[in-house]
Amino acid sequence: MSTPPPVPYQTFLIFGAPGSGKGTQGAILGRIPRFIHFACGDVFRSLDTRTPLGKAFIEYSSKGLLVPDELTVQLWEANIRSQADSHTFKPDIDFLILDGIPRNVGQAKIMEAYIEVMGVFHLSCPDRDELRRRLRKRALKDNRFDDARDDVIEHRIQTYEAETKPVLEFYSTGKYAHQHLVHDIDATKHPAIVAYEMLNTIIHLPSWQKASEKIY
Repeated sequence: MSTPPPVPYQTFLIFGAPGSGKGTQGAILGRIPRFIHFACGDVFRSLDTRTPLGKAFIEYSSKGLLVPDELTVQLWEANIRSQADSHTFKPDIDFLILDGIPRNVGQAKIMEAYIEVMGVFHLSCPDRDELRRRLRKRALKDNRFDDARDDVIEHRIQTYEAETKPVLEFYSTGKYAHQHLVHDIDATKHPAIVAYEMLNTIIHLPSWQKASEKIY
């Protein structure tokens, strides 16, 4: 692993089952000055396969194997560092908005050296039929017909339940128990209302107010 930054990146995490609107909400917050949205999927889409990390990723993905947690975090951190080097991301005054990472508890533990989690937003949608409807609609809209299949949708939801949802408990217990980091947001509401509730929560956090004092 690379050397962690001198001061962990100030970070807000967005979690939710597939179809809950993580990417939409991350993009909305990312348009606000001093908030930088980072979707994990962007790491793999912009990956330079000529680099050692890129070659390591191809070695796993070309065989249909899961990319190890440490490599995934390395790829994420290298991308973040490059954005910091180009001043697209200014770690001393910007807040990261992450969705899609950490994807499991293993990644969350590795990332503790890199991020200071200031809040975790759980976009809650207990109605799984609504999630299926959203996923099917989005897949058809994007002409990704295989992704609209019931078995594919069901696999995505089950993977989230088994691997990613436990991360919410990780940030609610142990050393994080007293911090009250996790905030449940009703993802079935209009996207504008969801964004408002997230931003309203952020600006009332003492940790955010203290951090933002040095910006304005």
